[in-house]
Amino acid sequence: MLDTETTGLDPQLGHRVIEIGAVEIVNRRMTGEVYHAYLNPERDIDPGAVEVHGLTGEFLSDKPRFREVSADFLRFIAEAELIIHNAPFDVGFLNAELSRLEMDGLAAHCRGVRDTLKLAREMHPGQKNNLDALCKRYAVDNSGRSFHGALLDAQLLAEVYLAMTRGQDTLAIEQIAPPSMRSSQAGGRGSLRILAATPEERTAHAEYLAAMAKECGEAPAW
Repeated sequence: MLDTETTGLDPQLGHRVIEIGAVEIVNRRMTGEVYHAYLNPERDIDPGAVEVHGLTGEFLSDKPRFREVSADFLRFIAEAELIIHNAPFDVGFLNAELSRLEMDGLAAHCRGVRDTLKLAREMHPGQKNNLDALCKRYAVDNSGRSFHGALLDAQLLAEVYLAMTRGQDTLAIEQIAPPSMRSSQAGGRGSLRILAATPEERTAHAEYLAAMAKECGEAPAW
């Protein structure tokens, strides 16, 4: 999961990245590994942007430049699929920063980018799909989000994404039972192996039903 904060809305107008936050997920679990950096943009920050993220030029004046953290950042995202909300915005800014260093764009340093805003619009057409709306829809606590922050938003997005994609894991069900499950007699019925849900799976299922009940206004019928 990755998010940025910036000095304004358009990198083509010289606006810069001032914060990067990233959270690692492996096998649908947050590992605790994060990347976070505040950056000196070497330019003014639009007042409207300050109202969104609360980061001022004074606060950022002693922070490193992007060129000073680029190697660490690229090491963190190497071989990863980046999951970003409204990905074209963040990717555009990061590509502009890399271009200033005469480096290849973001796509050359990771395994791809997935846009959760696009995914949310496909899943919930005609509804609000900003991060706050998704937190509410999937019962993710965002009460500490008085300002946008790259690391905080990446952490919230991680929880939202896991909730959005719950149940989409591939279930490998074989069409033909293996020999060990077949009856030794022609026409007989082999024994079935019953796999009980783990405590973690039962908890995840309960959370999913609670989120569904909150969104629908009533408890599921099953």
